[in-house]
Amino acid sequence: MTHKIDPKMLERMAELTVRTGLNLRAGQNLNISANVEALPLVRMVVAAAYRAGAGNVTTMLSDDEITLARFENAQDASFDVAPNWLYNGMAAAYADGAARLAILSENPMLLATQDPAKVSRAGKANAMAYKPAGQHISNFNINWSIVAYPGRAWAKQMFPDLDEDTAVSQLADAIFAASRVDNTDPVAAWAAHNAALSARTDWLNDQRFSALHFTAPGTDLTVGLADDHRWAGGSAPAKNGIICNPNIPTEEVFTTPHARRVDGVVRASKPLAHQGSLIENIEVRFEAGRIVESKTSTGLAVFQNLIATDEGAARLGEVALVPHSSPISQSGLLFFNTLFDENAACHIALGQCYSECIIGGAHLNEDEISAKGGNSSLIHVDWMIGSAETDIDGITADGKRVPVFRKGEWG
Repeated sequence: MTHKIDPKMLERMAELTVRTGLNLRAGQNLNISANVEALPLVRMVVAAAYRAGAGNVTTMLSDDEITLARFENAQDASFDVAPNWLYNGMAAAYADGAARLAILSENPMLLATQDPAKVSRAGKANAMAYKPAGQHISNFNINWSIVAYPGRAWAKQMFPDLDEDTAVSQLADAIFAASRVDNTDPVAAWAAHNAALSARTDWLNDQRFSALHFTAPGTDLTVGLADDHRWAGGSAPAKNGIICNPNIPTEEVFTTPHARRVDGVVRASKPLAHQGSLIENIEVRFEAGRIVESKTSTGLAVFQNLIATDEGAARLGEVALVPHSSPISQSGLLFFNTLFDENAACHIALGQCYSECIIGGAHLNEDEISAKGGNSSLIHVDWMIGSAETDIDGITADGKRVPVFRKGEWG
């Protein structure tokens, strides 16, 4: 079946991915991970990468049916096993300077009917095996990026009342709009957008807040910020010196919270799609940085398994600010995909922090980052807490309160 995805828009997406998302350098190798459904975009990105002078492009493809076959047929011991050899190879490639691209298109609810314990075990095994490679990403050692392609099951999840062709077309249009690919010059549009995000990060970095206080219905949360924290957003230089856009789309500015200085209650403003399940109406209470109470209306077992992954999984590794007026929020769409949904609202992330968001983090070891408040974990999972009713105050070291957000907008 042929789906209506404008090939000119895909070509623009491919060029934007290589030129702005990755900013790929001549001679640089590139690793691409994608679902087989995204092959039309994968092929265009590979061509664009070689036109940009790529050394070698390696593609690693997954398939929803193959993923599902494991959960339906594998023996129990299978769920504690992961391909270490593959991830060690990826880590070696990144250590050698390769760039990394992920293209998302998977069915967000693929594993919704599977045993949550098996899903959690497989996820933990995979995260442990991936850690040597993942550290190159979380430490921003290399230029990397994530983009999206409109998969069929994903489209039907978002637009269940439409026929498949129309749903795919609608999702494609939404991805292109959110990614600014529908501009006549997407690269120039992203340059302007990055400049606007940079102005926000500059203001926040000048304030040197010690904490942020969030208030909204069901939320009264104080998020302490890591010592020597640094705000980031949009494009940024990786440690290899290449300026890239890790997420396309992005509307956030973000930093590292203090893993031991988060207190209060918070209620999610949007559902979280995680490991093939939908977790709705998350409500948690933090004490001294750790979740001590949690409840949801759906997906509670998945959420509780998530925060039990390791010691750092119930603590925060990121806090991000996104105005309610962001284009993704104003679209009114729930994407069931964190790449998009996190850019519709302020959010927090459980798990691993980004060392790039600590001044001098590139030269600190894990213990030194921890001493400044940075969190360590096998996971990094964002969920949305912002809305049109969210107020945020910045709190300075001497207790002064400065308006940051009022009614979901920059104050």
